[in-house]
Amino acid sequence: MAIRQNLIDFSSNDYLGLARSSDLAKSVSEEFERHVGLLHLNGLGSTGSRLLTGNSTYAQDLEDKIAHFHHYEAGTLFNCGYMANVGLLSTVASDEDTILFDVGVHASTHDGIHLSGAKAFAFKHNDLEHLENRLRSCSLTKNCFICVESIYSTDGSKSPLKEVSQLAEKYSAHLIVDEAHAVGVCGSSGRGCVAELNLTSKIFAQINTFGKALGTHGAIVLGNHTLKQALVNFARPYIYTTALPFYSLAAIKCSYDLLPSFETQRENLQELIQLFRKVRDDEKTSETHIQSVKIAGNESVKISAEKLMQKGFDVRALTSPTVKRGREILRICLHAYNTKDELLALLKVIESINRS
Repeated sequence: MAIRQNLIDFSSNDYLGLARSSDLAKSVSEEFERHVGLLHLNGLGSTGSRLLTGNSTYAQDLEDKIAHFHHYEAGTLFNCGYMANVGLLSTVASDEDTILFDVGVHASTHDGIHLSGAKAFAFKHNDLEHLENRLRSCSLTKNCFICVESIYSTDGSKSPLKEVSQLAEKYSAHLIVDEAHAVGVCGSSGRGCVAELNLTSKIFAQINTFGKALGTHGAIVLGNHTLKQALVNFARPYIYTTALPFYSLAAIKCSYDLLPSFETQRENLQELIQLFRKVRDDEKTSETHIQSVKIAGNESVKISAEKLMQKGFDVRALTSPTVKRGREILRICLHAYNTKDELLALLKVIESINRS
């Protein structure tokens, strides 16, 4: 896909603007200068996997820092969210277990399920009745896992996490929540939806990625110490991948340091969400910073995205097979740095496209 420059950003995952933040860039530079000559670090390259030469006290302290911030016992860093999901599911589940997953989960969750060898069954998106019916059939398996996302990346819909956790507890299932699109944006100091709902103690594993609202790169799986030991010893993406270099670790650390101070940005984002919902006046708009406009047909939705680009807006089309045929959409990401005037102008163009 062609790189789009000089357009108003309504497509990236940089929800708080941290990826473009001069404060974060300065902080990372200072962190690098402060530590690179003092610790057993390898500069721009980690030189090996965490189990060989790629480990450091700095990486371990960062895992502890993030786990403490989110109120978990322990955390395990991965190079990206894809590896985190694949590593987690292929480690904790086996052919004696069952995994139930919302149909809207990310491709990495599907791949992790496949590699686990577990029996797997989808349940309808955010459908608690269908989930419970699935749970009733899990009684004969060794372990049952439920995989959901707190905020789904395609349309911004939110999982009914409280009710899902209640079902998980009722049927002794292990709840896994991917917070990729929530951490940084939702909850006190950006801790995410799980923390906002006080559900941390009910969660078997939480996946946070750093390439979205945190503006950096990498991911972490949060849980208890037993889970961490299992991942360190059996997660293939952890064992057989060159570790994140110090500069990446420093960027993650500095981003977390800044996160609590971004309350104004989170408030701005919430105001944009409310404005979007008010103007669209559509019950299908989401409650989050990810919105969608349905334009059926690959060609039609691509033409619509092109028209928006010509008007100065970067909005991307999601086409089949990424989404189901007939459910093609314009995916709109709101950011703390977008202005209300920019959003109103975008919505005006979208309305004219819908009328044409």
